[in-house]
Amino acid sequence: MKHKFSLVALVFIFLCYSSYRTIQLPQNPQNGYNAATWDALGYYMYLPSIFIYKDVKELKWVKAIDSTYNVTGGVFYQASKLESGTYTNKYLAGVAIIQLPYFLLGHYIACATHTIADGFSWPYQYALIIGLLFWGFIGLTLLRKILLTYFSDKVVTISLLLLALCSNLIQYIAVDSAQSHCALFTVYTLVIWFTIQWHQKPSIKHAFLIGLFSGLAVICRPTELIIVCIPLLWAMQHPTVQQKKWTFLKQHKMHIMVVLFGGLIGILPQLLYWKYTTGSFMYDVGSKWYFLNPWFRVLFGPEKGWFLYTPISIMMVAGLFLIKKYPFQKSVISFCLLNIWIIIAWSDWRYGGSYATRALVQSYPVFALALASFVQQMVHHKKQKLLYIIGIAFALLNFYQLQIYNSGVSESFSPLLRLF
Repeated sequence: MKHKFSLVALVFIFLCYSSYRTIQLPQNPQNGYNAATWDALGYYMYLPSIFIYKDVKELKWVKAIDSTYNVTGGVFYQASKLESGTYTNKYLAGVAIIQLPYFLLGHYIACATHTIADGFSWPYQYALIIGLLFWGFIGLTLLRKILLTYFSDKVVTISLLLLALCSNLIQYIAVDSAQSHCALFTVYTLVIWFTIQWHQKPSIKHAFLIGLFSGLAVICRPTELIIVCIPLLWAMQHPTVQQKKWTFLKQHKMHIMVVLFGGLIGILPQLLYWKYTTGSFMYDVGSKWYFLNPWFRVLFGPEKGWFLYTPISIMMVAGLFLIKKYPFQKSVISFCLLNIWIIIAWSDWRYGGSYATRALVQSYPVFALALASFVQQMVHHKKQKLLYIIGIAFALLNFYQLQIYNSGVSESFSPLLRLF
């Protein structure tokens, strides 16, 4: 079987993620357990608002739901109250669009089993948990195909295992999947995949899908606008290729318009929602960034430091120096540097409840290309045994820290420090 080892690794990862999700389930999910709480509620509440309560502006249903399931976290911060007295959601609708099939499945099960169909009872929650785990697995499956385009089966196998088991990806696909990161992880793989397909064989369909999923990423989190670096800077690794790329684009001018049209379709649901709730197609959700004074503790600090809690990230960054020969060089480097800077510059540098720096999780498909380049270099120099030792050590550390994080330990305590 071709590429059998990376396929086995993928199955193993899925089994690990499914088992970990099962372990983290409470004993009795029917009694007030909900995946859609805190920030996840903000992303999710579009669905019950529209399909169950028919109340998008006033949100009168939230108080009763919160008293039953405790979903707001104590303060209803997920929506902003307008001067008119009505509300508009502070979180964007892209995640809810991805969750829609699982919500509808949960609603069907709730009605079929005569369970209360309030959008938050156990059928909805199990549908979200299982559905989003499946969605994340689609992303991992597609990521494998992307990596196999450029790397050997051995390199892809090692890279997938390192990314999946040694990083905080498992927390945000298997446990906290109702936040934006799992949804966006797969969206990123889709944009990368269709970018590769378009460059190999340009078509209107691929151009439209690049735009559509890029637009969907933007209405999951507005800062994901930098996803345009991927198709725009792909196949631009040196001057000769750059000239070919511009010639290529001139020959397919219509495709550029199609990408823009797809992007507009992707963001249109959010624009229509804002128009309906605020009277304007645009609304400032209130986020702030300090680009001239970023918080480097996001990367190095004991609270959430990416390099501290997810040391596999050091390999990802090192891999950025090893991708000169690949068509994704400028895409990956430009995107990763911009992405890191935006994330460390956000005013709320702690990112709320978070294991490591969760805001970087969705972009791991991009970082995976750099990680695979690092692994490729190690394999080329016959140092894969060292990789195996490091991988096992990082995986054990990761699961140890995850156990502490999910036990509810105060965020002021560093899980890593408990090793000493």
